[in-house]
Amino acid sequence: MEDKKPIQFDERIHLIDGFDLDVPERTGTYVIDEDELTLIETGPSPSVKYIKKGLYDLGFSLDQVKYIIVTHVHLDHAGGAGLLLQDCPNATVVVHPRGARHLINPKKLAAGARGVYGESFSELFEPIIPIPEDRLMTKDDGETLKIGHNCTLEFLDTPGHARHHFSIYDPISNGLFTGDTVGIRYQQLIREGIDYFLPSTSPNHFDPNAMHESIDRIRSMNLDKIYYGHFGMTEDVNQALDQVSEWLDIFVEIGEEVVSEGKGYDVLASRMLEQVKGDLSIKGLRTDHDVYIVLNLDMQVCALGIIDYFKKLKQ
Repeated sequence: MEDKKPIQFDERIHLIDGFDLDVPERTGTYVIDEDELTLIETGPSPSVKYIKKGLYDLGFSLDQVKYIIVTHVHLDHAGGAGLLLQDCPNATVVVHPRGARHLINPKKLAAGARGVYGESFSELFEPIIPIPEDRLMTKDDGETLKIGHNCTLEFLDTPGHARHHFSIYDPISNGLFTGDTVGIRYQQLIREGIDYFLPSTSPNHFDPNAMHESIDRIRSMNLDKIYYGHFGMTEDVNQALDQVSEWLDIFVEIGEEVVSEGKGYDVLASRMLEQVKGDLSIKGLRTDHDVYIVLNLDMQVCALGIIDYFKKLKQ
């Protein structure tokens, strides 16, 4: 196991790298050190070993964990919740009302992911452990959760990426944990001096109009920080939201062209990647950078969601 210490953002909030897809800085689990120790996101089951080690490095035991919050139930965010819960005897999993049934019975969720990831599914996601209903809590739009004397989290319904998606507002940092609603933050590029944020349009609930509405709602909050499921935190909130909003329109426009030509997601993914590559080339990134491996996968999954969206429009 790679020995990587959790990232510390302040005295309360840390981030444990989950090494999703065996890639560093791809997904992570946020640790909020309050009276009720709270985790946000678990990643898939192969990430659980990193969460346990990260908690140990931070000086916490598994029986101190009180809440495991998942922004949505896609397996790269919540797939490991059942496995982690088995070792956290005092924890409750918090999920969007639309997502609870998928954590209780994850068969449909697993089947959907298997369709996207094919032969790689088992290695990337198993085991997927059902969560007992009595260890689940749902939070609807505007509902809250008190985790500390001075800290009450607030939940916001933020669809667009998925209908079972909420974001979590932390009043102390004036920050929002956004899962995938306002896209992906590419730490590999930020280290190269390129602040880069792209939308995540994966199947099968992608809705560009709902995503724009969620982006606008989040913009109106005047946040100081956004904490991303993929990966890390930005204080350049408006720049990040502007980028994601602009790329969302570009991706949908390319998708409309591809669909009108009668072509499939592979052509769309290729055109989207070329557009991103062209932009990154202008910004000075070399063409053989490792980030293109991740970007290629992201564009493949995003293209599936965009094609699915246009198919549904025709129904």
